[in-house]
Amino acid sequence: MAFDASTWRRLAPDGGERRFAAGDVLMSQGGPADVVHFLVSGRVKVTRHTADGDVILLAVRGAGSIIGELSVLDGGERSATVTALDACLTRTLDAERFLARVRKEDLRDELLKTAIALVRENEAWNAELVGLPAGPRVVRTLLRLATLGPDGALEVVLDQTELGQAARLVRTGVAAELARLRRAGLIATGRRRIVLTDPVRLRALAGSGHGNV
Repeated sequence: MAFDASTWRRLAPDGGERRFAAGDVLMSQGGPADVVHFLVSGRVKVTRHTADGDVILLAVRGAGSIIGELSVLDGGERSATVTALDACLTRTLDAERFLARVRKEDLRDELLKTAIALVRENEAWNAELVGLPAGPRVVRTLLRLATLGPDGALEVVLDQTELGQAARLVRTGVAAELARLRRAGLIATGRRRIVLTDPVRLRALAGSGHGNV
């Protein structure tokens, strides 16, 4: 999750550097809460496996995010898997050092407040998707997950399966909606990259509630 820059700086400065290639797993659902990552550069996806075997993509996080802090704060196991979407650089603190710094900087309440806000955001997103047809789901998901790429373009660095995991749609449904948006000139697609070429019109579609071009 993204934090106030001052909070990030107060926690991260003495962390050791780690580098991850695209596809590397930073932490796994159900694993031990033994380290916290401070994302310096790159982007990661956060996914969760449900009891019935489905995979839900919860979020895409970029530079300035703190990853894995909640499970360290509450002493529980990892609630999700975090995977690098592109080359990532992080600073890391093991759980003991992280908790010591949180106590020293008196940041526990702030971190918990931000974590609770994220949980509520995800709950609101799930409620928003209920009852929406495929078009609005895809448009709103693109806008929600878009980040600025190295070239300054607003983009989503996911494939169609991953986008479906976020929109709660099968891959074929996502492909059909992306093709429609591409024909309308609203997006451009490449390998694991969807560029939002007309975000203003996409936001208008999302606000209209029907997603028709």
